[in-house]
Amino acid sequence: MTSLKASMKNKIAIVTGASRSTGIGTAICRALAGSGIDIFFTHWQAFDEVEGNGLEQAWPEQLRGELERLGVRASHMEADFSNPDMPSLIMDEVERTLGSPSILINNAAYCVPTNFRTLNLALLEQHHVVNNRTTMLLSTEFAKRFEQNQPIGTNGRIIFMVSKGPDADNLAYTATKGALIALIEPFAVGLAPLQITVNGFDPGPTDSGWMDDELKARLLPLFPMGRIGLPEDAAKAICLLASDNAQWITGQIIRSEGGFLGK
Repeated sequence: MTSLKASMKNKIAIVTGASRSTGIGTAICRALAGSGIDIFFTHWQAFDEVEGNGLEQAWPEQLRGELERLGVRASHMEADFSNPDMPSLIMDEVERTLGSPSILINNAAYCVPTNFRTLNLALLEQHHVVNNRTTMLLSTEFAKRFEQNQPIGTNGRIIFMVSKGPDADNLAYTATKGALIALIEPFAVGLAPLQITVNGFDPGPTDSGWMDDELKARLLPLFPMGRIGLPEDAAKAICLLASDNAQWITGQIIRSEGGFLGK
């Protein structure tokens, strides 16, 4: 078995949705960079400012500097997933700044509360545009360029962050994440001849800056290990899935949620 760090050398990864210091996307960037992977990450701060968990204006440049101090190359861009050209624009920019990527982590997501009273067409479409349309088209664009640009036999990775469960206040988010879950197995079969694995990763409830104390107190008893999941928990497992040691794992939904009992 190849050592994890040795299997990551000379690779380039795209990580979408790394706009905050406490987020899962940032933790993934750090973990992959710590294994020697060059990182291209996206962010959309307009969402963080208005609907997300708060704007950290300087964070993208701070993160780029942090990753470079780990000894890898790093680059980033603002990515508005409502722009239908964004998949090609992202791929163009990563190729211009770093080269041809072999790893794609689909972490960016749109999530606002929706229950049966508040769900409407506009909210459903916004979730679909970000969580399905652009994420799926970025993944297919990544695969097409991988086929064109990577030497035969190169290992590739596509990982979708997914979620499921009986959350009645997140109907649109859960439904659009469910569409990604349905895509993973057939997509994995289609890309297997290219040596690209396709997997979904469900981190369960993760304390990435959005939980208040009341919610933490309610969730904590549902974690038999005695703590709530952290972004670093997800990042460590994704780092393993991105390595060459995971080449025989594809078409799977990996639930890494510490035995969470609230399914």
